[in-house]
Amino acid sequence: MIRVDQMTRFALVALAALVVGCTGVGQPPPPETEVGAREEYVIGIPDVLRIVVWRNDELSVLVPVRRDGKISVPLVDDVQAAGLTPHELKEVLTEALAEYVTAPDVTVIVQETNSHTVTVVGGVLRSGQIPLTRDMRVIEAIATMGGFSAWAKKDRIKVIRNVDGKTVEYGFNYGAYTSGKSPESNLLLMPGDTVVVPD
Repeated sequence: MIRVDQMTRFALVALAALVVGCTGVGQPPPPETEVGAREEYVIGIPDVLRIVVWRNDELSVLVPVRRDGKISVPLVDDVQAAGLTPHELKEVLTEALAEYVTAPDVTVIVQETNSHTVTVVGGVLRSGQIPLTRDMRVIEAIATMGGFSAWAKKDRIKVIRNVDGKTVEYGFNYGAYTSGKSPESNLLLMPGDTVVVPD
């Protein structure tokens, strides 16, 4: 006959297994998309945008995306920018400025990609955020933060990512990677990823 405390223990183990399954701990590395097939850049807070209206220097501005996700542009005032691609914002501004300018030719340039960051925490010399101004992998992110601390558990590194509203964890074993056993584990990082180095 199973005692109550044994039943409780079994229930906790089952619950832990369910939680692990839901969070996706130990997921295999996701397939990488080709550079040309990647999604367009989506503007976020607090990116800095350069809006250029051809032959209208007084309407061309360098503006930050505010906390409310909007930018201020001459003549049209506040315009929603966060959540749009540069091309989508160009279309919005072109339509809005058409009331004041004949056939406006608008260009939207993302001057500073401040909203696309990854976070590195734990057993590194400096914890914090890194702007994703170019493709970056786990090893590069750790190196950017000064490398491993003396107590870092290099075989238990995790990359935590939000995928379709669910938290997914990918494992990275530094020793296995450097010995050539799991080259695919050095993930290409995505905006919003968190690299956790246990210490």
